Amino acid sequence: KFSDHEETLSGSDREEDEDDVEAALKKEVGQIRACTEQKLRRFQSVESGANNVVFIRTQGIEPENLVHHILKDMHTTKKKKTRVILRMLPISGTCKAFMEDMKKYTETFFEPWFKAPNKGTFQIVYKARNNSHMSREEVIKELAGIVGSLNPENKVDLNNPQYTVVVEIIKTVCCLSVVRDYVLFRKYNLQEVVKSNKEGTQQNPSGLTEEQNSNVVKPETEEKSSKEVNQENK
Repeated sequence: KFSDHEETLSGSDREEDEDDVEAALKKEVGQIRACTEQKLRRFQSVESGANNVVFIRTQGIEPENLVHHILKDMHTTKKKKTRVILRMLPISGTCKAFMEDMKKYTETFFEPWFKAPNKGTFQIVYKARNNSHMSREEVIKELAGIVGSLNPENKVDLNNPQYTVVVEIIKTVCCLSVVRDYVLFRKYNLQEVVKSNKEGTQQNPSGLTEEQNSNVVKPETEEKSSKEVNQENK
């Protein structure tokens, strides 16, 4: 409905205003549609900026449980279900790939697993892509110190840790996760986990219903609530 003022507008002015309104409405409808479609998508590919790395952002899904479930199934059935995916790593959180940013972020990020009264054995796994300013030794030392400061009873175990802290650095982004059964599931390698392993089959994978604070995390490097898929070079 037009107001009295609008009704007195000349024909050309009114048509111009109607064109502006129509364009604004189309733009708004397009934005709403795009936003809705994005929210409804459970998995969305995100450009990682690194060769042979696919980053998938998830909606309403815990990446740690999803990836653990996939690996547990493959470990149990010994059925190879992929030809080109080499590794699948869940990513729970991200921050800038600078030491001060990582230290500040992980002080809170590690709490569900390592802050007293929670405790566990752990190891840290580190990998960097398209990044030369970070030092592997420095990152592992600093993050291990943070885990120890949260609870002195947290101990390093490089053979069979409860938690593996995965640190994956891609350019200027640090991707973090804390995962279970990293050794049992052959470093989350989808090609290796289906191979028979007498030593590995004697171990029982962790149940998916375990509390998060009973998980072990390893840093290695999808932004929040995401997972990373490494592909083999053809």
